[in-house]
Amino acid sequence: MADARDSSRIPALGRRGGGWVFIQVVLFWVLIAAGVRDKGDIDGIKLLLAVAVGTFLIVLGAVVIFRGIHGLRESVTPMPKPKPDAELVVDGIYAYVRHPIYLGVILVAFGWSVAMDSVVALIVAVVYVVFYDLKSRREEAWLREQYPQYPAYAARTKRFIPYVY
Repeated sequence: MADARDSSRIPALGRRGGGWVFIQVVLFWVLIAAGVRDKGDIDGIKLLLAVAVGTFLIVLGAVVIFRGIHGLRESVTPMPKPKPDAELVVDGIYAYVRHPIYLGVILVAFGWSVAMDSVVALIVAVVYVVFYDLKSRREEAWLREQYPQYPAYAARTKRFIPYVY
């Protein structure tokens, strides 16, 4: 249930947002299952190119995830609601995007769908974009409550794509 000070219409899904984490885990397993390649869909150079581009996106996503986790230091939590004693991080990768871990997961999802040449996995990757956009909005409502300086940070830093969105 939402706190009276909560300005978000997006549901909390638990006191600290555990329902969001549950959905995230389900989506991860759906993505993996959707990416199982049928034999013979593509071959030769197209297969090599798909695997190369997909692998690049997966590695890039993993680096972004790592940088995001490392940047949060002791503040890292799987829950969208920040820890009560956590510090607001606005430097490192967080100076460019407000949600680098979510961005990294989205990159991995698209990389997986390309590497596996799976239209179904591509659809799941698009669902990831919508899911993380909603989850980030829920998280930001909590961040605004906890950190008075968050609105200024959000005004100068894009959500997922530096200088764009």
